[in-house]
Amino acid sequence: MTRTIATVAEDVAPGRPRRPLVHRAWIVAAVTFVTIIGGAAFNSLPGLLIDPLHTEFGWSRGEIGLAVSIDMALYGLTAPFAAALMDRFGIRRVVVVALSAVAAGALASVWMTASWQLMLYWGLLVGLGTGSMAMAFSATVTNRWFTARRGLVTGVLTAAGASGQLVFLPLCAWIVDRHGWRPASVTVALAALAVVPLVWFLMRDHPADVGLAPYGGTYTEKPAPARGAAARTVRVLFEAARTGPFWLLAGSFAICGASTNGLIRTHFVPSAHDHGMAITAAASLLAVIGVFDIIGTVFSGWLTDRYDARRLLAVYYGLRGVSLLFLPMLMAPAVHPPMVLFIVFYGLDWVATVPPTLALCRERYGEDSAIVFGWVLASHQVGAALVAFLGGVARDVFGSYDVVWYASGALCAMAALMVLAVRRIRTGQAVPAGAG
Repeated sequence: MTRTIATVAEDVAPGRPRRPLVHRAWIVAAVTFVTIIGGAAFNSLPGLLIDPLHTEFGWSRGEIGLAVSIDMALYGLTAPFAAALMDRFGIRRVVVVALSAVAAGALASVWMTASWQLMLYWGLLVGLGTGSMAMAFSATVTNRWFTARRGLVTGVLTAAGASGQLVFLPLCAWIVDRHGWRPASVTVALAALAVVPLVWFLMRDHPADVGLAPYGGTYTEKPAPARGAAARTVRVLFEAARTGPFWLLAGSFAICGASTNGLIRTHFVPSAHDHGMAITAAASLLAVIGVFDIIGTVFSGWLTDRYDARRLLAVYYGLRGVSLLFLPMLMAPAVHPPMVLFIVFYGLDWVATVPPTLALCRERYGEDSAIVFGWVLASHQVGAALVAFLGGVARDVFGSYDVVWYASGALCAMAALMVLAVRRIRTGQAVPAGAG
């Protein structure tokens, strides 16, 4: 906390007063945290509604899984474009539109009668909305507002999604159990709309908007709006695709998405229900994952500021794979200590991969790292989408999810090897364009 007068002078714009005791960056981070919670409310629903929708409409689990997979794929594919749109139109405008899209999709689903409507409302509208508030949103806020503590802030903001799960999973499970799935969908819509005023009045696009430097950095003028957002997003993709690390990070992160959002978040509740466990009990276990996800992700951010990100990722993926191989043996009608141990461990590991993955993107791709990370996140969601769909198909075909658990465990071992293949850059070393 000790700072020289000269350093403080660099933190503010010429002619502006000194920065406040609590840097505005922390307020913006807090608003971002709450926004992600509001936007993530919908992510609590799919696993809870597979059985109710199957019962009411007769849709197969593959059909419902396809709608979830469209949502997850668009969530990922929208992220890099959203990061560029934030550079063009500002964070506030993009996020307000995104929250409105999530609310519209969740609310419209109340009146759906056909599976194509499920794919339109859940898949298209909610996918576009949540994708605009994906981890690329966190990366944009972190890159603009923080120079110091980036790893820690990334971990905290990543944990916001888990916090949303912690808040909304038990609530939505209780609503579905007592009142049906429609009131739960309305609850999600209202949660997204409630965050809109907070974003509009408290969020700021850049530190220069309030005459401040980024936290831990020096003052710079706000850059002019970046035009050609779509073209820039595609250009960054082609440039990054010429490098080997991009494909290693994208491939490993696809496996990350397959083994979390696509697998556990979508299919854990119906799988546990297959073994006689009550939906509310299974949803409560997912909520416990959210508790330990927060701890694990924040701690991972702290570790990322201090240790080799590649080795951290290898440990995370390796341990995750081992745990998935044991999961089929832990399924039972009642919650027992070994299952609780799995839930705690998986929670600590859930999105602990995000801070070191983002750190590797920053190390390799500099100013374009938020957009590159958006494309890496797209691969995460494509992996999640494939498993959300194929997991439902596997259940329809085999009558069990066991083959999906085992296959995902093997994929996690592959991801551990992939991240270790990313070459480390020494301080001051430049990476030639197109180099691996």
